[in-house]
Amino acid sequence: MPTYEYVCVKCGEQFVRIMSLKDYEAGQVACPKCNAAEVKQQMSHFIPKTSRKS
Repeated sequence: MPTYEYVCVKCGEQFVRIMSLKDYEAGQVACPKCNAAEVKQQMSHFIPKTSRKS
Protein backbone atom coordinates (compact mmCIF):
# COMPACT_ATOMS: atom_id res chain seq x y z
CA MET A 1 0.00 0.00 0.00
CA PRO A 2 1.17 3.54 -0.70
CA THR A 3 2.53 5.80 2.03
CA TYR A 4 1.28 9.39 2.22
CA GLU A 5 2.85 12.24 4.22
CA TYR A 6 0.72 15.05 5.64
CA VAL A 7 1.11 18.21 7.74
CA CYS A 8 -1.67 19.69 9.87
CA VAL A 9 -2.58 23.29 9.04
CA LYS A 10 -3.82 23.96 12.59
CA CYS A 11 -1.01 22.61 14.82
CA GLY A 12 1.84 21.89 12.36
CA GLU A 13 2.06 18.17 13.20
CA GLN A 14 3.70 16.08 10.46
CA PHE A 15 2.48 12.51 10.12
CA VAL A 16 2.47 9.54 7.75
CA ARG A 17 -0.49 7.39 6.69
CA ILE A 18 -0.39 4.05 4.90
CA MET A 19 -3.65 3.78 2.98
CA SER A 20 -5.16 1.85 0.13
CA LEU A 21 -6.06 3.81 -3.00
CA LYS A 22 -9.73 3.50 -2.07
CA ASP A 23 -9.11 5.12 1.34
CA TYR A 24 -6.96 7.83 -0.26
CA GLU A 25 -9.69 8.71 -2.76
CA ALA A 26 -12.19 9.04 0.10
CA GLY A 27 -10.05 11.90 1.41
CA GLN A 28 -10.93 11.46 5.08
CA VAL A 29 -7.61 12.27 6.79
CA ALA A 30 -7.45 13.94 10.21
CA CYS A 31 -4.51 15.05 12.35
CA PRO A 32 -3.64 12.43 15.00
CA LYS A 33 -2.58 15.16 17.47
CA CYS A 34 -5.47 17.69 17.37
CA ASN A 35 -8.00 15.78 15.21
CA ALA A 36 -8.31 18.70 12.75
CA ALA A 37 -9.51 17.87 9.25
CA GLU A 38 -7.41 20.61 7.60
CA VAL A 39 -4.28 18.75 6.47
CA LYS A 40 -2.05 19.22 3.44
CA GLN A 41 -0.36 16.39 1.62
CA GLN A 42 3.43 16.72 1.38
CA MET A 43 5.74 15.60 -1.40
CA SER A 44 7.59 12.43 -0.43
CA HIS A 45 10.40 10.32 -1.83
CA PHE A 46 9.86 6.87 -3.21
CA ILE A 47 11.96 3.98 -4.45
CA PRO A 48 10.46 1.98 -7.30
CA LYS A 49 10.90 -1.78 -7.15
CA THR A 50 11.78 -3.47 -10.41
CA SER A 51 12.30 -7.08 -11.31
CA ARG A 52 15.59 -6.35 -13.14
CA LYS A 53 18.85 -5.01 -11.80
CA SER A 54 19.91 -1.59 -13.12
